[in-house]
Amino acid sequence: MSENNEYEKNSLHEMDESEAAEWVVEQAQAGERIDKFLSDLMDQVSRTQIQQWIKDGHARVDGRGVKPNYKLAESQTIVLSIPDPTPMELTAEAIPLEVVYEDSDVIVVNKPRGLVVHPAPGHYSGTLVNALLYHCKDLSGINGVQRPGIVHRIDKDTSGLLMAAKNDQAHSHLAAQLKEHSVTRKYIAIVHGVLHHDNGTIDAPIGRDASDRKLYTVTEKNSKHAVTHFVVLERFDGYTLVELKLETGRTHQIRVHMKFIGHPLVGDPAYGRSKGMTMDGQALHAQVLGFTHPKTGERLEFEAPIPEDMADLLHRLKNV
Repeated sequence: MSENNEYEKNSLHEMDESEAAEWVVEQAQAGERIDKFLSDLMDQVSRTQIQQWIKDGHARVDGRGVKPNYKLAESQTIVLSIPDPTPMELTAEAIPLEVVYEDSDVIVVNKPRGLVVHPAPGHYSGTLVNALLYHCKDLSGINGVQRPGIVHRIDKDTSGLLMAAKNDQAHSHLAAQLKEHSVTRKYIAIVHGVLHHDNGTIDAPIGRDASDRKLYTVTEKNSKHAVTHFVVLERFDGYTLVELKLETGRTHQIRVHMKFIGHPLVGDPAYGRSKGMTMDGQALHAQVLGFTHPKTGERLEFEAPIPEDMADLLHRLKNV
């Protein structure tokens, strides 16, 4: 998410049993129970489920099985192999969708803030995928039964444009465009503080935060290359309206990068500030989405108007 993220198969929530994730325990995690350590990493998986995985031998410390209450020591190696999920049929749900574009290959929707993109363990209903299954009937199957059609994601509390594929050929074509960075992804955000540069580029690698494994941070350790471009649209008293363009698509990229330069997003529950203007969820909207149509080769670009909650916030800032 990540903001508008490329769908990477090595994500913790997407591994199958043939894959494994590995971590080395750092000093800050020494003395922590293994079930808590793994639970902090996988916030969408219940601790009960993680404890069962440990009991079933899917988590090993320095090559041996342990109990859920096992306390970790610095420099130990944890290897987790997530078992294949129990097959289940997702339910098509009549959740309202704002469809911006649709044909036999692709659908573009304007996702509202608060809507989860796809099901995850313990959360199999009320998602964008459930809504798409009701609306479309035909979605690509490349990402499996829990994520049909999903080529990329935006965070639950980020609103805006997202594309989904209706067949595998379209999915492969769109995913390739994401990988080669030819998809246009522009966001609009309200951030704390006044940016003095009219434009700029944030080129800083992103990885998990060692002090809180649910979060991400700018770090050289176990990180991935991340680039975000910004343009100042309007300045207020203590706040700035910015346009952000993603060159890469790392989890929480915009949120992490803006915090890194000292201008976190207003309303961001994880990376923002507790004082000042706020709203329900981060003030971030995927405003522009452009790509080459997978069948016709035509270049398409769509724009979604700023949502009402962000518009209200801007009105307050202009009238302070």
